[in-house]
Amino acid sequence: MRLKDKICAVLFTMTAVIAGAQEKKASPAETVQGKIKGAAVTINYGSPSVKGREIWGGLVPFGKIWRAGANEATTIETDKDLTVEGKILPAGKYSVFIVPQKDVATIIFNSATGLKGTNGYNEKDDVLRVGVKPVATSTKTEKLVYKINKDNITLSWDNWDIPIRVK
Repeated sequence: MRLKDKICAVLFTMTAVIAGAQEKKASPAETVQGKIKGAAVTINYGSPSVKGREIWGGLVPFGKIWRAGANEATTIETDKDLTVEGKILPAGKYSVFIVPQKDVATIIFNSATGLKGTNGYNEKDDVLRVGVKPVATSTKTEKLVYKINKDNITLSWDNWDIPIRVK
């Protein structure tokens, strides 16, 4: 191979690598911050899109643990203790998992952080588990989103809102 051809091959490869690195993720990382009763709350999550798929009971199977977002496990961090569905969640950083069912979603706050999805999840690291009732919505939310409100945190995706009461 001639030197000119080698240089062209190297430049082509470098261009492809740079272009690939700049591609937008299908489920981009998102961060939401807010205050609940004076506590600073931060949620980091991957935001997947519905893309015409059946989400609840399909892509996210009923009865199985889910990372509450895409890519890495969703995390929540609070600088003060919170009361979540009537139970105390101590100040700290937690992975968040959900076990959805048709009529109830179990929300899990787990002390192991930095997990890739549910890989490495261990129930013994659960700090708090609460059950909440999903609310069917009349409109679809295409991209998964978390909202921090004055008295709750709501996950909205597809045709469900999952409101978690927080004080």
